Amino acid sequence: MTAMAITPLAGAASTKATWDSIQWNPIKTEVRRLQIRIAKAIREGRHGKVKALQWLLTHSFHAKLLAVKRVVQNHGGKTPGVDNVIWTTPKQKLKAAQSLKRRGYIPTVTS
Repeated sequence: MTAMAITPLAGAASTKATWDSIQWNPIKTEVRRLQIRIAKAIREGRHGKVKALQWLLTHSFHAKLLAVKRVVQNHGGKTPGVDNVIWTTPKQKLKAAQSLKRRGYIPTVTS
């Protein structure tokens, strides 16, 4: 699928992979394909299929990579959030994508 041997839907990237070696077009295509399948299943009223496809998307390493890319390239990408962390180096970006998970998020309480 890509030159850096990313597992298609789940798991971690190859240890030889670097942020700069990622081929973004196949990743965007895979994520978009899953999103289209979810939209189609919703239109057809297939709620079980929607749930299964959403699980695939939320556990997809490609989706996590794309999410990190979108965050670091938007207008606020150079300013820290409430966690006071900025991902600037390719190593930090790849580590951020690998550490994303659905559960265990605890929001920071600000006064």
